[in-house]
Amino acid sequence: MSTLPKWTDERTAELTSFVGNESPVSQDTVAQAAERLETSTRSVSSKLRKMGFEVELASARGGRAFSESQEATLSAFVQDNSGQYTYAQIAEHFEGGAFTAKTIQGKILSMELTSHVKPAPKPETVRTYSEDEEAKFIAMVNDGAFVEQIAEALDRSVNSVRGKALSLLRSGSIDAIPRQETTKGGSKEDPLAAIADNLSDMTVEEIAEEIGKTPRGVKTMLTRRGLTAADYDGAAKKEKAAE
Repeated sequence: MSTLPKWTDERTAELTSFVGNESPVSQDTVAQAAERLETSTRSVSSKLRKMGFEVELASARGGRAFSESQEATLSAFVQDNSGQYTYAQIAEHFEGGAFTAKTIQGKILSMELTSHVKPAPKPETVRTYSEDEEAKFIAMVNDGAFVEQIAEALDRSVNSVRGKALSLLRSGSIDAIPRQETTKGGSKEDPLAAIADNLSDMTVEEIAEEIGKTPRGVKTMLTRRGLTAADYDGAAKKEKAAE
């Protein structure tokens, strides 16, 4: 029996990127992610749930496989409209929206027709560190500065520095996360406490960078506590979940 590959930071980041904002994550997406990452669907589902994602139960998947007729129609549609539609737009036009964009993407991938799909525009990311601050951040990391020293020099919180360091590590701008000079044991501080007064004016991306969490993790926290950010209504999500 072959051993499944371990979940490294790189593989975890690839899985997170592949899933995107889909909630709950469908079994179709789980299957596509498993194939892409060369692992089992059970491993993917388990990893997603550990990261706070809501995953559709396998028993609820139902019959959503493509019929031969649907596959032929999709193939013809994609090729006849080469470069005109994104995955989301194809999903909207195909079979009255019966399939999700992720399902359409997986099918087109299996048919090797991805070159006919229009690339989706990349969402603009909010820059919370200026270019000069980022350059200073990188220089201090390379000089061996502690997290606290970087936070003080840039007038940022320790959690914000940790989050930025993780982002720079993934982009290859730094080789390692800077060490923290002092660590606190015992009780855990509430990462949202320091920004409670500004929470409603901040986007999920800004909160994530400030407290050193992923956007998905921030959304989970906001939903559980019934809190609202500038672009995410956690209170409404919590109320809907309760219903």
